[in-house]
Amino acid sequence: MATDAPRARLADIAKQADVSEATVSRVLNDRPGVSADTRHAVLTALDVLGYERPERLRKRSAGLVGLVTPELENPIFPLFAQVIESALARHGYTPVLCTQTPGGVTEDEYIEMLLDRAVAGIIFVSGLHADTTADHDRYRKLIDRPLPIVMVTGLVPDLEAPCISCDDARASELAVDHLASLGHTRIGFISGPERFTPVQRKIAGYREAMARHGLPDNIELSLFGVEGGAAATGRLLDRGITGIVCGSDLMALGAIRAVRSRGLTVPGDVSVVGYDDSPLIAFTDPPLTTLRQPVLQMSNAAAQSLIDAINGQPSPHSEFLFAPELVVRNSTGIARR
Repeated sequence: MATDAPRARLADIAKQADVSEATVSRVLNDRPGVSADTRHAVLTALDVLGYERPERLRKRSAGLVGLVTPELENPIFPLFAQVIESALARHGYTPVLCTQTPGGVTEDEYIEMLLDRAVAGIIFVSGLHADTTADHDRYRKLIDRPLPIVMVTGLVPDLEAPCISCDDARASELAVDHLASLGHTRIGFISGPERFTPVQRKIAGYREAMARHGLPDNIELSLFGVEGGAAATGRLLDRGITGIVCGSDLMALGAIRAVRSRGLTVPGDVSVVGYDDSPLIAFTDPPLTTLRQPVLQMSNAAAQSLIDAINGQPSPHSEFLFAPELVVRNSTGIARR
């Protein structure tokens, strides 16, 4: 007759699974530090010997991983989701994609849903961790459970979890250097709200590069997206700006729209540099000069970091910075004298 698993004889289970009694205890108590293969062997031994699994182990599906992303209107986020999903699938994990939309399900509600499904870990892409004004205790509670988590884009310095980011400051520097090399001396910067870590870093890189070239700052912050980019660009054009560094490709498309609404041309009158190199950006009119995020490398690193943590081999609790690449196309040109 089956007995409750926690009262099972550890020695019998350890012998059947060919592991130590301490390892059996870790599995039964759902503790970290046990590989997926070893955990499977212990649970199989429980089944073979006729013991019932503890409730928390009956619920847990080791193959489920949460993937929380912002809205998918910006093409870079579906790209991150697709590549991360593929990387997880190669390792036998099934992602549960949770996409946030304005006024829809919140990140905290998604977290509760994922915990109910007993996911093995969660990857957050540009979530509330990237917002410096948000309460980050929600992530500390997950770590304390313990549940492996990985952040993509947006470092929380005192959070004991690995973070995967593109070097946003370097991206702005590359954009300014490119425009300055084309003879632009009135270079502006547009992006979303400054409370987000990536925006703060892009501003810092822009200011550093402008100071190095002996040029004055011209910063306009707005909402992310095409409309926000157009509004911010309009204010810069009023000051005679001829080169614009944008916080995203969508904002760059808004910048081009604003330039054309004034009867000006890109790049004849104003040069525009985007950020992300999201899908189809190479086919815009004109094809957009932009800073490419290494999405493939970043996504693979995020997936591998989470899988290692699930298997009891967590990555260092630090930020892994990936280098952006300047992709020069037709939206930038020599400054008109």
